[in-house]
Amino acid sequence: MNQNGFTDKNNRCDLHCHSTFSDGTMSPTELIKLAEESGISALALTDHNTSKGLAEFTQAGRGSKVSTVPGCEFSTEWNNIEIHIVGLFFRKECWSEIEDFLELAQIAKHNSNMSMIENLNKAGYKIDAQEAYALTDGEFNRAHVARVLMAKGYVASVDEAFKTLLKPGGGFYTPARRITAAAAIRFIKTYGAAAVMAHGLLSMSAEQMREFLPEAKNAGLDAIETRYSEYDEKDIATSVSFCEEFGLLQSGGSDFHGGTKPDIALGTGKGSLFVPYEFYENLRSRADYED
Repeated sequence: MNQNGFTDKNNRCDLHCHSTFSDGTMSPTELIKLAEESGISALALTDHNTSKGLAEFTQAGRGSKVSTVPGCEFSTEWNNIEIHIVGLFFRKECWSEIEDFLELAQIAKHNSNMSMIENLNKAGYKIDAQEAYALTDGEFNRAHVARVLMAKGYVASVDEAFKTLLKPGGGFYTPARRITAAAAIRFIKTYGAAAVMAHGLLSMSAEQMREFLPEAKNAGLDAIETRYSEYDEKDIATSVSFCEEFGLLQSGGSDFHGGTKPDIALGTGKGSLFVPYEFYENLRSRADYED
């Protein structure tokens, strides 16, 4: 029996990962191949604030042993706290609506990114936006800038960049204004997908989560991630208790980014992550979705 209390390690899923269409380093097709090699039965692509990788992802999944879950991770906020909301099981006809919904947020993000580049250049860190764009198939973000900084020897790792030069309030990076968590949840539910709160305990305390969840549930929240690469046993237990308290389903995923987070493996996180396939089944039954 593993740390999560499940014995069948041959029927796992991963409902949270990223491709080159956001800040991952593997294409959607490569993710499907890796999922097959890793024995993952169902995989969700949840790139940040975009649906642009879903066509390639679902195409790569056809004929595969891996069930594909078209998703998106929305960057939102509540009470000035950044919260990530994942939408799972978006029907194909809804994908363009995701881009329309996020258009203004993407413009704000682009402006924030360009301002960050300008601020770094003024301080002597010679990097160009095109160098960051070369690392992604979509809009670049701090992870791509961190990789450029590392390649040029300004920092030793992506993690160091995030903790020093690129941290909020550090003088170079100012977060863009985000949509509210409730608005993202309502959007997800409007289009028949399942709404999941991602890695909540990374950005807020248990007390803050207990304050947030009634509002989120009222907006239509379906589930919270209870299995996550950075979670320990206490985090898992706390998350499960919130599901029971608020009548929510469970979800989970590695938050795999490839080389951007080299210590996180698809499906297994840091080695002990196990997301049971029943999470996929339960969430799919909640959504209005057909392949």
